[in-house]
Parts: sequence; structure tokens; C-alpha cells
Amino acid sequence: MIDAEDKTSVSQLREVYENLIVSLGEDPARDGLLKTPERAAKAMKFFTQGYEQDPSQILQSALFDEDYSEMVIVKDIELYSLCEHHLVPFFGKAHIGYIPKGKIVGLSKMARIVDAFARRLQVQERLTHEILHCIQESLNPYGAAVVIEARHMCMMMRGVQKQNSVTTTSAFTGIFKHVETRNEFLKLIEAKLS
Repeated sequence: MIDAEDKTSVSQLREVYENLIVSLGEDPARDGLLKTPERAAKAMKFFTQGYEQDPSQILQSALFDEDYSEMVIVKDIELYSLCEHHLVPFFGKAHIGYIPKGKIVGLSKMARIVDAFARRLQVQERLTHEILHCIQESLNPYGAAVVIEARHMCMMMRGVQKQNSVTTTSAFTGIFKHVETRNEFLKLIEAKLS
């Protein structure tokens, strides 16, 4: 259900998109574009819904006491975001690992926090750190690790137009700062175990 604030926001965005269409030299009253400003406004609200979510609260909602202190990895988490420099998509996969210190989290919550941070205007480097710090602060594990691999439409569609480039970012805390632990994590996220 859309509340009054959302209706206002969608209405404002609809007006922005209508002005954009006019600025491009198109006719927003043309049959194919008639409902585009409204659809684009609703799409933008969806693409940026992470601003309305609290990632640490997402993790806190599914914490469990557990005497497990080995590596936990959730890999190949799909992510979609908008580059804050050009407002075009970047997309890829996030790989998250942590070593619990008395607390584990429901595995689906890892994917949910990736979405909560990715569904904002972003740069991949900050996205990587935001996910890492949220896990570290919420779970207080022995350490955490995040690796993101993504393709950026701003590099593919404009500028250098490199279609096969992939950007990889990584961040580590705690025990993952040790070479052996970090290497184990990196080896496991590359492995095809199933």
C-alpha cells in the first residue's frame, strides 16, 4: 500500500521524468510515452528502496546463539544497484563470509542486507565496506569478509565502452586480515562444490 508520502514522492519523480522526456526532444503525450513518467517514477522508487531499510535491523531480527566458530560463507548473492555518478545500473555478485563468535544469523539476511545497501545510489567500493561494517557491528564475529564482482553499465554503454570488464572489490576485518584465513575464503568462493 502506498502512503501519502510515497504518493508525493512518486508524483514529484513523475514530473521530473516528464521534464526529462521533453528535454530530450520527445513528446510525453505520445502514445508510447504516455505512462512512462509514472512507470519510471515507480521504478526509481523500487530501485532505491534501500533508503527506507535499516540493514543492521535486518541482521538483528534473526540472530541466534550458537557455539559455532568456523567459516560461514554465502556466495553468489545477486546484486543490482545504480551508479551514483551516472544513474545507470551496475550488477553482479556479492560473496560474504564471517566466523561467528557465539552468534549466527539467518542466511537469507545476508542477501537482504546486500539488497538494502545496493538499492541506493552507490559506488561499488562503498557498497563493499557498508556490507562489511554492518556484519561486523551487528554480529561481532571473529572477522568478516566481503567480495563483490560487478559489471558497470557506465563503462559498457558510454565512455570507454568496454563490454567485458568486471570490477572486483574486497574488504576484510578481524581474522580475515590473516593471509591464511583470507586465502581460505577466496578459495572457497571460487570453488564449485556442487
